[in-house]
Amino acid sequence: MQEKLLEYLVSHGFLSAALADELRSAQAETRRPMRELIQERSAVTEDQLLEALSFVSRIPSVRLYEHAIPMDVRQLVRADILRTYVLIPFAFDPEDSGTLYVALNDPMNMKGRDMVAIASKCRIRPFLAATSDILVAIDRYYGTEEMREAAELYTQSSDQDRTVEEQVLQEDINSSPVVMLVNSLVEQAVRQRSSDIHVEAEADHVRVRCRVDGVLYTTASYDLRLLSAIVARIKIISGLDISEKRKPQDGRFSVTVDRREYDVRVSTLPTVYGEKCVLRLSPKKVLHRSKEALGFSPEEMAQFNQILSRPNGIVLVTGPTGSGKSTTLYAALSELNSDMVNIVTVEDPVEANIEGINQVQVNPKAELTFASALRSILRQDPDIIMIGEIRDGETASIAIQASITGHLVVSTLHTNDTASSVTRLLDMGVESYLIADATVGIIAQRLVRRLCPNCKRPHRLLRHEAEYLELTEAELASADICEPVGCQKCGGTGFFDRIAVYEIMEITPELKALISHRASTDELRQAALAQGMHTLRHSARRLVLSGTTAISEMQRIIVEDANELTEELL
Repeated sequence: MQEKLLEYLVSHGFLSAALADELRSAQAETRRPMRELIQERSAVTEDQLLEALSFVSRIPSVRLYEHAIPMDVRQLVRADILRTYVLIPFAFDPEDSGTLYVALNDPMNMKGRDMVAIASKCRIRPFLAATSDILVAIDRYYGTEEMREAAELYTQSSDQDRTVEEQVLQEDINSSPVVMLVNSLVEQAVRQRSSDIHVEAEADHVRVRCRVDGVLYTTASYDLRLLSAIVARIKIISGLDISEKRKPQDGRFSVTVDRREYDVRVSTLPTVYGEKCVLRLSPKKVLHRSKEALGFSPEEMAQFNQILSRPNGIVLVTGPTGSGKSTTLYAALSELNSDMVNIVTVEDPVEANIEGINQVQVNPKAELTFASALRSILRQDPDIIMIGEIRDGETASIAIQASITGHLVVSTLHTNDTASSVTRLLDMGVESYLIADATVGIIAQRLVRRLCPNCKRPHRLLRHEAEYLELTEAELASADICEPVGCQKCGGTGFFDRIAVYEIMEITPELKALISHRASTDELRQAALAQGMHTLRHSARRLVLSGTTAISEMQRIIVEDANELTEELL
């Protein structure tokens, strides 16, 4: 079957013949399943692999998010069996000799089929489903109950004569209910595509919230007695002091979920009812995106390439926290990375490791700040310098001087748009003529949620919406405007994943002259618009008209415009 699988993928253009040969050699050496090697070492998507497996095995495929699994089906097999064998029953057909429909990720998983048949006492009909879909379905239908059982088990087994910290330290690492609970919290958050987990102490309970596509959702609630144990376990794995509860602490750890490695940054904060703990989840390869995957339009891509082609100068990426600035910077560095250039970064923290790039972690305790690191970097014969963030006038001055003396510098600023970035540098004390001479381009960006492709539906525009979008007759006729609905695939939110919108200001001679004469933010913006700059509003509008995002998302990120619209409606 493995050979037929490779032949199918090659014949349909999903896999090159050369890579197929490499996979055969790797499978012969490692004896690992070919399916895992294909997912790790090729660009074949899970859907393409599922299509190929279904064809060669003659087993039909199923999309689990299109099915609501009935309660009587869920009760037939224990969750631990489903997780062990990566499968899940999703329907029962009494008219087909009492057949239980079971989704599995491996057509050769005969032992899993047998276990389900024994446990359910039913005849089994197999279907193939994506591994991620099966695991998400198990979490959705069984995860809450599993976590509740672990929480109750800890509460019942708690020893009143020992402190919580002593109990967490001395419990069996594999069977401890708290370990199981924290592991489940992280794994389920990852499968829900969460970027952050918030463990919060309330007056009478512990609230767990996850941020998905930029929005927080409550996912669980526990007895307040569990708070200390959960926080203590998180502190242990992230290298923090479990006895220190009066001061904020920061740490990190790594975790592997579904064969993918994640870096988890941990922050604790004392609050009125107890310590709050926030875990930021970062897939180690998510920042390694190509420029094409960032969401640039063809025109914006041409501008971005033009800016990056400059041999020296400073390129600024601006936007609020969580707007994707780091991803854009890493994509730019990956594009510029080669044996012919020396790239050095100074970051706080280093968010992803890139082969061939020298990355420096800021360490204030060792007096290694952005400014001091930059001075040392300039003695390291750099060609390109990346500064995680320009936070003060000293760092800004050194960065500007470095760009003028023959280096390409890329960095971030926390400003709302491109024009106000110049004002921010002036406020930091950098001379206007230096800013004008050094700056080659400024990119402002935001993230909007993509409409779920599985459930979005056409949206009939209301009068005030059409006015807000400023549609022409031609645009109104061709627009493919949609609205969110909600389904199992997107967790009922109506959105799935995010895409960036950009405002790119390429610094032309005319803009340099305005900057050197300390022109106002409005004057710079109007001059850039006259030269063809597209604003964040324009970019978001383009995504609304193509049905990629919703009008509500455009209003959410274009704050000033949204406020103006609200005032008009009132």
